[in-house]
Amino acid sequence: MRKILFFITLATGLFADNKEFIDQIQGDSSVWGEGRFINIPTYYDNGFAKFFVDWQGNGYFAMLAAVAILAVIVAFAGHYAIVGPKHFSHSHGKIYAFNVIERLVHLIAAVAWVVLVPTGIIMMFGEEFGGGFFVRLCKNLHGLATILFAISLIPMFAFWFVRMLPATYDLKWMFMVGGYLSKNKKPIPAGKFNAGQKAWFWVATVGGFFMIVTGALMYFLDYPAPVINETLGLSQIDVLRLSAIVHNILGAACAVFLLVHIYMAVFAIKGSIHAIITGYKEEEEVYILHHYWYQELLKKGEIKPSVFEQKYTNLK
Repeated sequence: MRKILFFITLATGLFADNKEFIDQIQGDSSVWGEGRFINIPTYYDNGFAKFFVDWQGNGYFAMLAAVAILAVIVAFAGHYAIVGPKHFSHSHGKIYAFNVIERLVHLIAAVAWVVLVPTGIIMMFGEEFGGGFFVRLCKNLHGLATILFAISLIPMFAFWFVRMLPATYDLKWMFMVGGYLSKNKKPIPAGKFNAGQKAWFWVATVGGFFMIVTGALMYFLDYPAPVINETLGLSQIDVLRLSAIVHNILGAACAVFLLVHIYMAVFAIKGSIHAIITGYKEEEEVYILHHYWYQELLKKGEIKPSVFEQKYTNLK
């Protein structure tokens, strides 16, 4: 009898704007308490509600990620079949590019991203994967990998920030797509990092930072956020909605850039991945793909003139 009375009371309270009921049953939490209860009648009219509900409810976020990833895979398959990878001589000199600390930090970040992207996609398609233990496991792995990436973020940003700043010749690189659409080898306008690598760096670091923040906001859910509420005029539920929107869109972008990064390092340039393992790049690869860095090293006296100057022209 007591159980029946409890459920009658509970049902009555759900349809009444009863502050005492809210405090007793749901507590004062900004998520589960009065703030959330008041938001329910205006679910589609409040803040980011309509956009979030439409995109999340219809699976548009997941479709965005899936289409973007599929498009990149198809494009790379076509590139590999039509243009093919670039090969550079491994029998000439090598140029030291990355020290031990840089390689270690990159390794930590790489392991984190290799876990973050697939687990994030699985979470996006959680229903298709049947939910349950597997999706929860991916969620936990996603959280652990986030911590790993956060550890690498600051040193990675400090190491490469200056080198990753935009340069005028980056526009030339983008117009010629880094020379990757041609089978011919000729010097490319790029420094130690080309425009594509710079774009990935900013997406991975700045975008990654916002991914960490929005992920934490969604993960912990129940927390007081008076500064955000008062400064931005956002309710707690809108903070969560906005976090999910930003996280999903950035997640799709990160997935695409990671695939590009892996393709370029493993398939598009044969042996390129060894540079981040051993620290050394092949002399011909530097001369062709990072020609302005080659000129910089030559001017500083850190390397001797390359034998490839006799084979290829120099960029001004």
